[in-house]
Amino acid sequence: MVSVGGPWVMLLGAAGSLAACVLLAVLLRQWLGSTKAWCVAGLVWTVVVVALVTLVPANGAPGIIPAEEAQTSCSWDIGGPAPEGFWIFSGGQRLLNTALFVPPGFFLGVLLGTRRRWWLSGLGVVLLAAYSAGIEATQLALARLDRACDVTDVLDNTTGAVIGVGIGLAVAGTGWLVGRSVRAVRGRSTR
Repeated sequence: MVSVGGPWVMLLGAAGSLAACVLLAVLLRQWLGSTKAWCVAGLVWTVVVVALVTLVPANGAPGIIPAEEAQTSCSWDIGGPAPEGFWIFSGGQRLLNTALFVPPGFFLGVLLGTRRRWWLSGLGVVLLAAYSAGIEATQLALARLDRACDVTDVLDNTTGAVIGVGIGLAVAGTGWLVGRSVRAVRGRSTR
């Protein structure tokens, strides 16, 4: 049996997907423009990194999980027993779950932060929440991952997505206002 998992697998997967997403951004620049191309690539990369961090076994492949030890349902204990730390951060796991979804939310907010499409960011948050729920369902279905399905994770992930989208919308809005102000100043100075 081949044992796959652990921090090195996550880091190698993140590096390989980063290279692919840089290439994606370069290819998309001619159709979308530079900012949107990099935001699309950033969104794809952060979603892949979320999958790597949540679906690759943290301590290597655990092997066979006996049926009597496998989780049979998702924990609905909101804010329930979460370890105080994780293998990268010393902070609480809930903070990590929230922080993990801020970057995809940010890229989504910047992408949708134009004057005409900002309202789509709510749909984006719903899609990121569904992605989080899908990850938890996968963790439940695949006991071999040695991960626990917990509804609190979905709530924390969704909170992170909302924070990220808010920051992204603010950045996109500021960029629009700054660009408009610069054009107005340039227009006045040429008169």
